[in-house]
Amino acid sequence: MNANILTGTVAAVAPTLDQQVTSSELDQARLYLQQTRNYAIGATKGLSEAQWHFKPSPGCWSIAEIVDHMVVIQELVLGPIREQLANAPAPSANRDYKQVDAIVLNRFSVRLNKFQAPGAALPAGQWPPAVACERLLKNYERLTEYLESTPDLRQHVRESPPLKAVSNGAFEYMDGYQWVLATAAHTERHTKQILEVKSDPNFPAN
Repeated sequence: MNANILTGTVAAVAPTLDQQVTSSELDQARLYLQQTRNYAIGATKGLSEAQWHFKPSPGCWSIAEIVDHMVVIQELVLGPIREQLANAPAPSANRDYKQVDAIVLNRFSVRLNKFQAPGAALPAGQWPPAVACERLLKNYERLTEYLESTPDLRQHVRESPPLKAVSNGAFEYMDGYQWVLATAAHTERHTKQILEVKSDPNFPAN
């Protein structure tokens, strides 16, 4: 899946402090949430216990651990990050939010660059695979609710270490709309990792 098909070429636009999420941006986010949800469902459907827990090599994550990590990130965004955004400062008047949108959609899911997950985001094996998948899908419903019910998504920004890393320090802050996109992009990124695990020559046949 390539998020470029959702964004096309994005021109730089200087936003104002009262910037609202447009109807086309809402449609874009809804579509991206649906696509990445379906992508994850397709990649994990019908896996056996052996397939869930297979590791291509020592130190690699199993599919069960990857899904666990996806859920952890979703719930960090839906919990503490959402709460922090509600009381976070407004963006600067000259913030190029369109360029940040494009970075999130076009570069967050690319697996050419690998990043070490922070300790709080590491898979902890706290849920069986079926429970983790159920939480993953429920969290997609919660992300959609956040998107649809929060009118000031553009009006609060929070520091984003992933954005800083991907942009080589050019950008550091994401608004609420971008955190929703980033959570979906994170799922897409790690669904690609699931497919990498499944393509290993030693992956169990059943």
